[in-house]
Amino acid sequence: MADNSTETIDLVADIADPGERDRSEHLWGDRLMINIGNVAAWLFPILMIAIVTQVFIRKAGLNQAWLDDAQWWIYGLAMMSAFGYAITTDSHVRVDIFHAKFSPEKKARIEVFALGWLLLPFLVMMSDILFHYAYASWRASEGSDSPNGLHGLYMLKMALPLLFGAAVIAAFAVLYRNLAKFTKPALWKIFLAALPTVWFVAERAIYYILWWITRISNPELHPRRISREPLLQDTIWYGLATIIVLAVAIYLLKRNKTSKA
Repeated sequence: MADNSTETIDLVADIADPGERDRSEHLWGDRLMINIGNVAAWLFPILMIAIVTQVFIRKAGLNQAWLDDAQWWIYGLAMMSAFGYAITTDSHVRVDIFHAKFSPEKKARIEVFALGWLLLPFLVMMSDILFHYAYASWRASEGSDSPNGLHGLYMLKMALPLLFGAAVIAAFAVLYRNLAKFTKPALWKIFLAALPTVWFVAERAIYYILWWITRISNPELHPRRISREPLLQDTIWYGLATIIVLAVAIYLLKRNKTSKA
């Protein structure tokens, strides 16, 4: 009876707090995203107060543009945090008729493919795009369209790449946990499980290194023309070559350790 009672309590706790589900399996990336989500959850009651307040003061003829902007700011931050939280806690909506009946191992294989080859590439690409988006907003000191609105809109936009970065960490942690359910997650297996993501990250790293080398070595060249330089045209293949070299080096190191043992 005691065991059944404990299981019931755990089940109720999991339903009440998705962040507690499978907590014993969580990695640091999981806990990071859950902590961010727990803090962001307090934005929703603040948002409700802001909406109700705006309704009353608008009826009184005292509309405040800054309060309208604040609602969008709060809603945007809360929903972007919820995106990564749903990945970690597996609390997003699933629309399927097959997945629920699969074995745990088959579910894990599907999750690894979906995370590594479909979701993570989107997340890292959006993180890169949003970084430039936020930087441009900061350079322009972007503010509200209304004179009485919340200025410093660039601060909200600068939060976007940070929250997408947190979602990337969360997705990698979930991928690792699912990979461990059917194989030992060696580094080369993680590379393979997230190949498009790793390839993109390698390509971007090489691209930015070459961009700054060109920028420093040729200061007369306009920054917008640097990307058209021949050196930066084949970075996608440089990224692939880097991954292959790293994979071979990892394999050889592991082989040497095994032979010595």
